Amino acid sequence: MSSSIPDERTLVLIKPDAVRRGLVGEIISRFERKGLRIDAMVARTMDVALADEHYAEHVERPFYPPLKTFMTSGPLVAMVLSGDQVIEVVRGLIGATDGRKAAAGTIRGDLSLSNRENLVHASDSTDSAKRELALWFPELS
Repeated sequence: MSSSIPDERTLVLIKPDAVRRGLVGEIISRFERKGLRIDAMVARTMDVALADEHYAEHVERPFYPPLKTFMTSGPLVAMVLSGDQVIEVVRGLIGATDGRKAAAGTIRGDLSLSNRENLVHASDSTDSAKRELALWFPELS
């Protein structure tokens, strides 16, 4: 099953709430069962400078300070996933941003009751994937 179209790559962050709740394996297994590949993975803590770069478009918004506090509150897992239409596939797997409204069967729909502490971040477009991958995994650019 070879294709002339190269697989896409996307950034996925398993957020501090998921790490604290012991959900890392559950979340990774959902991506693996779907057939996506993990090209790189690292556990680390997001510092304030990286938070400001990662969320550059939100820094001036009123919801950003508590988001920054949450995202820098403890370890997270950053991953590079690849596969056919991986950005769209991952976003479908994780579900709507608000875990209270996300569909059953999605990661957030099954495991989250929050809008901010919603377990997972995933790039939302090819452009944001390129920008975020360069921030988190510069050695792959």
